[in-house]
Amino acid sequence: MSMDATLAPVREHTATAELDGIYRKIIFRLIPFLMLLWVLAWIDRVNIGFIKLTMLDELKWSEAAYGLGAGIFFLGYFFFEVPSNLLLQKIGAKKTIMRITIGWGLTSIATMFVKSTEMFYLLRFLLGVFEAGFYPGIILYLTYWFPDGRRAKAFGMFMSASAFAGVIGGPLAGAIMNNMHGVNGWSGWQWVLLLEGIPSVLAGIATYFYLTDRPEQAHWLTARERQLVHDDLERDRKALGHREHSMLASLKNGRFWLLILIFFCIIAANSSLTFYGPTLVKEVGFTNPLTVGWIMAGAYLCGAAGMIWNGFHSDRHQEARYHCALAAALGSGALLVVALFLRQSPGLVLAGLTLAIVGTMSAIPVFWQMPNRFLAGTAAAGGVALINSIANLAGFGAPWMLGLIKTATGSLSPGLYVVAAVEVCAAVLILLFVPRLQKTPAR
Repeated sequence: MSMDATLAPVREHTATAELDGIYRKIIFRLIPFLMLLWVLAWIDRVNIGFIKLTMLDELKWSEAAYGLGAGIFFLGYFFFEVPSNLLLQKIGAKKTIMRITIGWGLTSIATMFVKSTEMFYLLRFLLGVFEAGFYPGIILYLTYWFPDGRRAKAFGMFMSASAFAGVIGGPLAGAIMNNMHGVNGWSGWQWVLLLEGIPSVLAGIATYFYLTDRPEQAHWLTARERQLVHDDLERDRKALGHREHSMLASLKNGRFWLLILIFFCIIAANSSLTFYGPTLVKEVGFTNPLTVGWIMAGAYLCGAAGMIWNGFHSDRHQEARYHCALAAALGSGALLVVALFLRQSPGLVLAGLTLAIVGTMSAIPVFWQMPNRFLAGTAAAGGVALINSIANLAGFGAPWMLGLIKTATGSLSPGLYVVAAVEVCAAVLILLFVPRLQKTPAR
């Protein structure tokens, strides 16, 4: 055996170790800041679920009006998400994310002054308009920095911020509502919108100065580190084989529409838990906003752990289908438990709610491995946004449906049965129709 052949495994191990160190450096630089932005976005999006506990009574609105307002956010998402992601690819991440973050912060603050349902609907729509592009934009942005085999972990860490937002947002909203009510003549729910909107505006300004658009522009990496990342991403691109770059061509691919349908089913459950989780806690006997906040915080902490673990495990085993499908199945089964025992067992309802959050949220970061394995370039920028925007119409329909059913029947159980049935469809579709990834050897 030649000396080169003997040393080859040593060189490969050394190169892998060096890349591991570089990607850890990238994670520590980018992921905590992106998580902070997602925490702020999520809090400003879903604090409506907490302020609902007092706002509806004060403004004399129905559950159906709330459900429509909560869900109409996603119509703004639908119309503006694809243009926003295409703009990100053209002008860069930091400019796009700065615009998005400042816009949603100001809109959240403006919502504190709503008096009519019409104004509430308009501002929720505008919140969706401004936030459109952030989530799929970050998914696209992370593909510029991480190869396929390291991406689910990065996705899982970033997306777990939505669960951490639940950990932070619930107790924070409850504390503000309890302690600030009446200050300056404003209700507690108005103070929630103000105090949770201001940090987003400040974070948007910081984004422009902190983020780096692409690895080759990263002054905080050495020249060698930038080159190694470039070479690694290029190897990964070749290993994945041909991927569609044309947005129009990707629309003709049946797999593209299959992924939209799968994500639609997952988002129907996720949005239902987001906007009606606090209501479910209240219905089993916990009426203090702060107590509701702490219970939801515990559930979302478990959700964060599930998202991160599922992402790590998916990367380690280079497998996405079962990791996504089984997580969605867990979420569906747990929702069924909540619906069955809503009027009978508070303990089972809270346990089911927690497992539903864990399962549903854990499916999301692994899901995004699937479209990124056959889309690239403009098709990835527009395709990821289009998948997210169309699927998020479930975020409009599901809360509205739950609100209408609650108003008509006085119970959320019938609506939860529907949501559980929809979510289990995601698991079935993945296992039956999503093919296993077959990488080609890099040359």
